[in-house]
Formats: sequence, structure tokens, C-alpha cells
Amino acid sequence: MKRIDRSHKVRRFHQAKWDEAIIFELSKKGERGVLVPKAEEEIVAEVGDGVSKIPENMKRKKAANLPEVSQSRVLRHFMRLSQETLGADVNIEIGQGTCTVKYSPKVNEFLSRMPGITEVHPLQDESTIQGILEVMHKTDLCMREISGMDRFTFQPSGGSQGILTMASIVRAYFEEKGEVDTRDEIITTIYSHPSDAAASAVKGYKIIHIHPDESGQPDFEAFKEAVSERTAAFFVANPEDTGIYNSRVQEFTDLVHQFGGLCGYDQANANGLLGVTRAKEAGFDMCFFNLHKTFSTPHGCGGPATGATGVREELVKYLPAPLIDYDGSKYFLNYEIVDNPYSIGKVRLFNGVAPVVLKSYAWIMSMGAEGLYQVAKIAVLNNNYLYKKLMELECVSAPYVTETQRIEQVRYTIEKLAKDTGVTTGDIQRRMMDFGMHYWTSHHPYYIPEPITLEPTETPSKADIDEYIETLKHIFNEAYENPEIIKTAPHCSVTHQVDESGLDDPNEWAITWRSYLKKTEAECAGA
Repeated sequence: MKRIDRSHKVRRFHQAKWDEAIIFELSKKGERGVLVPKAEEEIVAEVGDGVSKIPENMKRKKAANLPEVSQSRVLRHFMRLSQETLGADVNIEIGQGTCTVKYSPKVNEFLSRMPGITEVHPLQDESTIQGILEVMHKTDLCMREISGMDRFTFQPSGGSQGILTMASIVRAYFEEKGEVDTRDEIITTIYSHPSDAAASAVKGYKIIHIHPDESGQPDFEAFKEAVSERTAAFFVANPEDTGIYNSRVQEFTDLVHQFGGLCGYDQANANGLLGVTRAKEAGFDMCFFNLHKTFSTPHGCGGPATGATGVREELVKYLPAPLIDYDGSKYFLNYEIVDNPYSIGKVRLFNGVAPVVLKSYAWIMSMGAEGLYQVAKIAVLNNNYLYKKLMELECVSAPYVTETQRIEQVRYTIEKLAKDTGVTTGDIQRRMMDFGMHYWTSHHPYYIPEPITLEPTETPSKADIDEYIETLKHIFNEAYENPEIIKTAPHCSVTHQVDESGLDDPNEWAITWRSYLKKTEAECAGA
């Protein structure tokens, strides 16, 4: 019997692709998935009809526009959608730079789906939710130890809202000092996450961007020119999205403090720093972590998420209420902070995404301090192995190459390949889908031409990374030998090429079924 040859690491892949309508389009008048029986007479006598006691101003004027679909049709619909998904459970997830989307242990997923967590309602009495309050409080304690900060809130829905929370704290801090009108600038770096600038701009700040010096680190001379009495804060990711760590970061934070400003640490790229360095020792006054990234609770294409935001003791009074405290016998929601007139108030209606915090807590406790340190070491090892192998390819380079290793990711460029073949990084991204793999380019705008941003984390094995590298090499060879197959990709994935010409015109798209109906009905009426 001939032995199967598995030496070739580039695997064949073909994903299920359904021409599947959305659930509203599948709706058929009168079709039912379940028939709910009427309440028995004894129940009606005890509690009424369930409707008449509802205040009139809370009653709908007409029935909700919900799809009417049979059980079998619903089952087929969602099973088909599940077959059209790429993710860490079925794919080698390396190409998600700046997101640290890694494997989440299935025992943690099981915990988060238990009725004791899925059935919890945020308006329940505190005495009935002691378990999740304890988990949140103890996760806060873990975050304090990991960062050196003195208090955390889990209200922010993600990293960008964590940055907005920090910017709100900055404004509240200077309002109390009477300097809010003169402190109107926030400094960030060009390779920090764009949300550091965007969220600060939402709060009305003028944004000053610092570009890198020849080594790829933020230019300290330019930074010295930028810092002044108008500086409200310095927000920065370190390492930046290039994977380069600024070892002089405390010189930056010290200078801002000399001018009376605050410093906020964007720790979305913290996966390679756990147990190695902390925000406190780097001179930061506040920071945030993406629990749904660094702490192994995947956010699943945009949610759910939590941007845990921590501050030093002197800034605790500005945090959104309520905080979670323990009085020695019970856990409780502490609203005392709202008595402070400078509190930023809530940034989210309820106190965080409970399942995300639970999974983070379970992961932290299972890893322990030494385990978190091992995560950082393996993440850095994996990243630098990938970096070394890709830098051996003639068509790949990485700006700011120095003797210093990159941390948890690298932003590469395939500018040479694009000039040689006309194949762009966006083309490569679509072709990678034909092999069941994700590949990320960069935030816009592209400061590095034809970028690739890869972040393997600690999850993949050496064999996984080798398979990813061999797939990239295969596609790079195609670019030189058969570029048309890349230009017309994907061929084996559910994803298709998209006409992006109308993305800047709100009239060309709708984000809800209701808005879609309004727009199409208006078009039909106009015709």
C-alpha cells in the first residue's frame, strides 16, 4: 500500500458557499417555529393576562416586525451561515495583527454558556448575582497586578471605548483643575492604533502625531517640540503596530508629566509583555487592555468585547460608576463615585460584558503568573521565528529593520512584489482565503506601502507557522507566474470580491433591515 505523502504543507481548501438570503427575506407570513400555548385559567387568575398591567406608554402600538420562519428553515439558515465562517477553531489564525485573536480554551467557553451566566440580568438584585460580582472584582485585582494601576472598570465595550474613557478622564481631570480650555492637545504616534487619535478627537482634542525616527521608534526630538503647556495627554501603543518596542518610553512620559499632562497606555498590543513590563513602571497614569484579545476571549468579528480600563489612585474618582467592591461579607455595586461632580458618568449602560470577564478570569487563573509570562515568551518567540523566515524571501521586507527583535507582531511590506507583478497586498489577502487563512494588511491610511501585519501569538505551533509561511510563499510564487489567479481570487472561499465604489455614499448601503426597506421603498416610490 502506498503511503500518503503529507510533506507538502500547502493544503487544498474549499469552503461551503450558500446563496443564502437574510432571515427577514426567508420570512413567510403565518409560518411558525413554535406554537406557544395559552396560559391555563389558574395562572391567568393569579397573574392576569400578562399585558394589561404593562403601562400604556410601554406598550407597542403595533406588533414587532419579526421574521416568521419554521424550525427547519431556521436550522438550515444558521447551519449554512456557520459553514461560511473562518475562525481559530477551523483555521490557522496568524494574520490578525494588532488583534491577538487566539485560541480560547473550550472549558472557558463552556463556563460562559452555563445558565448561571447566560440567564443573569444586569438589573437583578445584588444578592442574587454575588458570583459574577466576585468574578469581576477579582478580575479587577488581577488587572491591577498585571498593570500596576490601582482600579479598573469593565464598562467600556472594547479598546476604542477604553480610549474614549481615558480621554474623558483627561477632560474631567483638567475641568477640575480649571485648565480644560488651555489643555486642548493630545499627542499620539503615527503607528499607534488610529483610535488613540479618533477617540480623543471625539472629545474635542486637537491631535498631534509623532512620526518615527530612523530606528522606527517615536522621534523623541519631535516629541520634545510637541509637548507644551497645551498638552492634555500622551496616548501611545507600545509596542506600536510595527512590533517595535520603545525602550525609552519613560523619557516620554516623564516629559509630559513635567508639563503637567497625563499619560495613557494603549495596551492592545500587550500579548508579548505579560509578566515582563507594566504600565506603572513605564510612567503611565492609566491604561486599557482588550480582554477579548490579550486575555483569550475572542470577540468574533466585532463583539462581544471589553476594554478594561485602569487608572492610578488619584484618577479613580473620575472612573464611570458603579465600581465593584467587597465589604468583607458581600460584593456590591459602589455608586459613591457619582457623588463626585467631575466623574465622567457611565460609558456603557451596564457594567461590562459578563461572559467576556468570566472567560478572562478563568484564563488568568488557569495560567497563573508564571503561565502569563510563558505566554509572552512564546508569543515573542513565534513572532520572531515568523519574522526571520519571511525576511528570507526576496519580495518581503520590514521597515526599520534593526538588531532589536520585534515583540508580538510585525508590519511587513511587499512593495517589491507589487512593483514586479502588479499584485497588491489586498489581492494577496483575498487569495489567502482560498487556503482557509486570514491575512491582515494594515489600518488606513497605509503609511507602510503594501503592508502585511501578522501576529501569531502563543497559540500556533511551529508546524502551524510553517504551514502559514509555505502558503504565503506559494501565493507569492503565483504572483510572479500566474498573477491572474490572484487578481480574480477568492475561488474557494465564501467571501467574494466587493465593489467598494459606493462605500463612501450612505445612500448606497443600509446597516439594518428597517433602513434597507425605507431606502428601497423610497426608490420604488420615486420610480
